[in-house]
Amino acid sequence: MSRTLILAIVIAAIGAGGYYYLNQPEPTPAERLETAAEEAAEAVTDAASSVQDAASDAVDAATEQAAEAASSLTDQATEAASSVADQASEAASSVADQASDAAQEASDQVAALAGQGQELLNSWIQEGKLDPTNFDYDGIMTSLQDSTLATDLKDQAIKIVNDIKDSPETIVQKIQELTNLLTQQ
Repeated sequence: MSRTLILAIVIAAIGAGGYYYLNQPEPTPAERLETAAEEAAEAVTDAASSVQDAASDAVDAATEQAAEAASSLTDQATEAASSVADQASEAASSVADQASDAAQEASDQVAALAGQGQELLNSWIQEGKLDPTNFDYDGIMTSLQDSTLATDLKDQAIKIVNDIKDSPETIVQKIQELTNLLTQQ
């Protein structure tokens, strides 16, 4: 197996992983973290497997050529196998670093989203908007719609606030649901 083919396989794996990662529908923050961790583990496993296969193929090819060729060809085959293994090792290290960076970025995004929900909830509590006896539907809806929360999180919060308006007798339960939603991250 030539170095070019091995390098092409590694590049194709990286490209496919990047394409897959960039073309996913927008997941929830928790799913983002879980997916990033799974993809990182999968990318490292795939890269390690590719490296092992490439190294094994290179060693097999080198051994076969050594048996058939003169001693000068044996030296060249050994050098080629070493070079391929080095390149494959570097490619695997690069993939592992990229996967680690992606997982860290996803973790940072989840933490930022969780902080936004908590800040919004704290502002409502300080302003008295979540008081069951004086619930401020309009104020909460306005701040939710103006917030930078993730779309799915914002939609769930709006639904809970609308449930409170439609069924005031469930206000305590719904305020707890809203609190759990905004602080779950």
